[in-house]
Amino acid sequence: MTSHNKPLLSVKGLRKSFGEREILKGISFDVMAGQTLVLIGPSGSGKTTVLRCLNYLEVPSAGTIELNGEPIGGAYVGEPPQWSALPESQLALQRRRFGFVFQRFNLFPHLTALQNVAIGPRKVLGVSRQVAEARAAEQLARVSLADHMDKRPSQLSGGQQQRVAIARALAMDPRLILFDEPTSALDPELVHEVLDVMGTLAREGMTMVVVTHEMGFARRVADRLIFMADGDVVEEGPPEDVFSTPREEKTRRFLAHILNR
Repeated sequence: MTSHNKPLLSVKGLRKSFGEREILKGISFDVMAGQTLVLIGPSGSGKTTVLRCLNYLEVPSAGTIELNGEPIGGAYVGEPPQWSALPESQLALQRRRFGFVFQRFNLFPHLTALQNVAIGPRKVLGVSRQVAEARAAEQLARVSLADHMDKRPSQLSGGQQQRVAIARALAMDPRLILFDEPTSALDPELVHEVLDVMGTLAREGMTMVVVTHEMGFARRVADRLIFMADGDVVEEGPPEDVFSTPREEKTRRFLAHILNR
């Protein structure tokens, strides 16, 4: 049973190095069920690497990630503690609990929107075609694409393709969804339709960790905001506090630059 005062996602001392380069320098944060955590910061600050470590698309160099109290990717065992990695088959089971929406939509070009959303439940969860397609139709309606289910990606706008990708994540019934700059590949006039869907999901209580440059969205929708720079958490707190009265000089400089103030 989930205790209401325990975080759904708990990250402690997360580090990641590529060769000699340390990208993440010991990051820790918690996300409660139903919360939206937004990560902001300059390009190259490590935000995407955090997301990719959470569901082990990248293997962390150190630190622990727990989802609902269960260590992701393995555990430290023995005395002195040694890292014991989970076999890939068990890791695949853990990954199912994370939805992931990427910058690029990664849709199968030869499949319709409905088929793109249904393929995960069919192939990964093993549900029947009928059940998978019913679930896919429900999630496409949820992102306002009920009229576009039979179209292939090439027949959809970028915003519609990204909404298909969100429906695809939702169809797997994840515990939380990771969004990696989901609007950065979109034309400016299409950004709002993706952010609107994400705002609705937040209001409905979907747990989300979002990397974005959309400061209006971050301020409006986040429950907590983390400002990252150089692989570290520089500042965190409620978005209104971070935007209105940032404590750290790095945060002030970043916000002044990005908000042109």
